[in-house]
Amino acid sequence: MKKTAFLLVSLVAFSSFAVSQDKLLTIDDIFSPDAAKRVAFGGSPSRISWAPDGRSFKDVRGGKLVRVDAVTGNAVAYFDSERFAAALQKTAGISAAEAVRMSNSAGLQFNKGETAILINNANDLWHYDIAEGVLTRLTNNKETELEEDFSPDGKWVSFVRGNNLFVVDVVKADEKQLTRDGGEKILNGYLDWVYEEELYGRGQKRGYWWSPDSRSIAFLRTDESPVPKFVLANDIPTNQLIENTDYPQAGDGNPLVRLGIADVTKRTFVPIAAKIPKVGEKLPPSILQIGDAVKFVDLKQYKPEDFLIARVAWSPDSAAVVFQALNREQTFLDLNTASADGSMKKVFQETTPAWVEVDDDPTFIKRDGSMVWQSSRNGWKHLYLYDGRGQLQRQLTDGKWEVRSLYGVDEANGWVYFSASKDSPIADNVYRVRLTGGEVERLTKGDGNHSASFNSTFTHFVDTWSDVNTPPQTRLYGADGTLVRAVNENKVAALAQYKLGKPEFMQVKTRDGFEMEAMIIKPPDFDPSKKYPVLSYTYSGPHSSSVRNAWGGNRYMWHQMLAQKGYIIWICDNRSASSKGQQSVWPIYKNMGPLELRDLEDGFAYLKSQPYVDGDRIGLWGWSFGGFMTSYALTHSKTFKMGIAGGTVSDWALYDSIYTERYMATPQNNREGYDKTSVTKAAKDLHGRLMLIHGVMDDNVHMQNTMQLAFELQKQTKQFDMMVYPTQRHGVVNPAQVRHMYEMMADYVLKNL
Repeated sequence: MKKTAFLLVSLVAFSSFAVSQDKLLTIDDIFSPDAAKRVAFGGSPSRISWAPDGRSFKDVRGGKLVRVDAVTGNAVAYFDSERFAAALQKTAGISAAEAVRMSNSAGLQFNKGETAILINNANDLWHYDIAEGVLTRLTNNKETELEEDFSPDGKWVSFVRGNNLFVVDVVKADEKQLTRDGGEKILNGYLDWVYEEELYGRGQKRGYWWSPDSRSIAFLRTDESPVPKFVLANDIPTNQLIENTDYPQAGDGNPLVRLGIADVTKRTFVPIAAKIPKVGEKLPPSILQIGDAVKFVDLKQYKPEDFLIARVAWSPDSAAVVFQALNREQTFLDLNTASADGSMKKVFQETTPAWVEVDDDPTFIKRDGSMVWQSSRNGWKHLYLYDGRGQLQRQLTDGKWEVRSLYGVDEANGWVYFSASKDSPIADNVYRVRLTGGEVERLTKGDGNHSASFNSTFTHFVDTWSDVNTPPQTRLYGADGTLVRAVNENKVAALAQYKLGKPEFMQVKTRDGFEMEAMIIKPPDFDPSKKYPVLSYTYSGPHSSSVRNAWGGNRYMWHQMLAQKGYIIWICDNRSASSKGQQSVWPIYKNMGPLELRDLEDGFAYLKSQPYVDGDRIGLWGWSFGGFMTSYALTHSKTFKMGIAGGTVSDWALYDSIYTERYMATPQNNREGYDKTSVTKAAKDLHGRLMLIHGVMDDNVHMQNTMQLAFELQKQTKQFDMMVYPTQRHGVVNPAQVRHMYEMMADYVLKNL
């Protein structure tokens, strides 16, 4: 490979980097399970939560929940928490200490007007009226209530019990059961594993949505009957704990989904207890059940086994449910509306040359029913304005850059607020554009990464900023980008005490001209006349960049520790991971692995052309997709002396259906692609020393992946190393095991590189 095929476009060294001292990092400085021994390199960043009034923040100070004036910083009690604590003790029988903790929690669930609080305690729901100081028990049974929520008007509380959807009147405590068929295989209003993980977002289990007028609830009903079970075993307890989870691997049956609309005002009840009430006798809540409250949307144009519902929302006037439907392989996305009677109308369809990404709900404009829609139809994610009939009015943003997050619309002043990569592919900024169109206006300045949290009235936003050398800082700005005050500068004096390498950003071109972003950390005592080994970190997954001018946390400090030990740290984003538009990701369609590796090797070819790099000592490590990429690289390339693959996907046929089929189609429709990209099938070609790491209870990338790869490596008489972490899932989070893992990986690098 000729060196002239690679062009170093720019090199940025940060002159603002603090003058290093002589202290060297230790594993305990970064990862000690004992907080007293661990250095808080990230400081104490603020996690700002706006109050609904748009003028204040919610915060906990000195163990007390307070309301902080956003502009002045003055704090007052958020509400009478002592009165609430007393009610929790007296009515709910909660201990004094626990009642004080609960009443001052930043996570208290208020209704929209902040006149009431909802508590889930000991598997029952409680409603607290702040003005009256009255705590009312809403449920009283041994079953667990999940995903509880207030209706928008605060008159109802909704929840899921036994995979059925319920509501309860907060004044009368009358309970209504909206669905009746929930159980092990039928989930009403509660998301299964694959829908949560791949469509609605990790941690989002709620599968129902209130209408703005509080009359109806839209919900998903999923039938898990076609989905195979996957067994996980926790061997640490003497009595082994078994988890049996619905998990569809690529090509398996997906959950069959329906969209229901429940009218909570229906008063048609049927008794479900053995006792038949007498005329005029009031039915206790435990035996009431809705008879005809639910209508299901007519989805006959879709095949149940080839159909996903990726988002659900309501129109501002509550007249329609707005939902996004995709075919199984996600090659098209329909934006649909459904009426209360179950009739459906398609608004428009999104397609691309490969798959269609889900970019969240449309943002509605209440005054005329128009909406701002996010789409990557032209290869870059941008904003589009549609009218209430679904007709395109105008494209609001355009160019070879991407919208990252849509913060919302200020209807009163006609602005749309968002973050984007317009001025840097490795650091986001905050912008706005008129609903009427026009030039995009940048609100945040300088280098580094910005993310915003706007108040409800769009008069102010809190900006969280960091760069590669600086932990997150928070500042309050006016909506026009005018600085109001620093909320938390989060200065970390400890960073200046350590002898750290200076991160440098650069661009490296691939053999066909794509400009990759890269970051290099050289040893703090770097001598250009010496040759250094290289440890490279990668993720490489679709549209998931690793090169960011943003604070990198403890992993970054671990990389700095290795730089102190004489290693060059190299991170280079292959094109499909670059976050440079969907157009940069589509080339990997149905063939994940080969192009990513080719790009990474082009980056290493540039490195090898540098006189200070020892090209015979290059190591690679990564987790999840990065684990796949590492193990794929060591079985499909001779570039690497060693690799550490954590939580690896060893064969895409073993990973979940919705993620995998988006990029690879089903195994039935792309057998060759699955076979060509399988690490396990290439075990005989392993080159270099490989360490496999996996959490035993990983419910995302199952340990089956590592076990199958290990078995095949053994059959091929290939030596390798392996470490498993009992009780841990896709991420190792137990502090003692985290320390163990990073110390082990550091030792492995020192021994093998």
